[in-house]
Amino acid sequence: MKSCFLILWTVLSTILLLHAADPAAEKAFVEKFKTAYEGKDTKTLESFLYKQGAVPMALEFYKMRLTEGAGGKIASIELTDLSPEDQKKVEGVQEGPGGQKTRMPIKPTKKLHVKIDTTDGSGSGSATSSMFVAEKDGKFVIPVPVPAK
Repeated sequence: MKSCFLILWTVLSTILLLHAADPAAEKAFVEKFKTAYEGKDTKTLESFLYKQGAVPMALEFYKMRLTEGAGGKIASIELTDLSPEDQKKVEGVQEGPGGQKTRMPIKPTKKLHVKIDTTDGSGSGSATSSMFVAEKDGKFVIPVPVPAK
């Protein structure tokens, strides 16, 4: 009985380690995103999108959301674990563009938070946005919703 428990514990530990994000990979993703955003590199920003099977209106929205304001200075950026509320949201069916039911094509495990500070002749302000991030084939991507079946 004790050996069965040990085997089970080893298997579970290995699975958890394999699914744990590599801190160096997380840092590289955040830095690449920041560099692309501040450099107004819309091609690289759009390359972060996981588009397979995406709802066309959702894809256009995600592209706009990623590139809007590109070239500005990022005040803060961080990749965090999902909250329990976020977990429920990404596992469920959501209402998408035009009332269409959508879901995430791959399961997000992180959330990217970006804060942009702006200053112009009429004053200053800030905007914060966040988006879900998943791992696919060893790299971080921003999944775009697909039709729910």
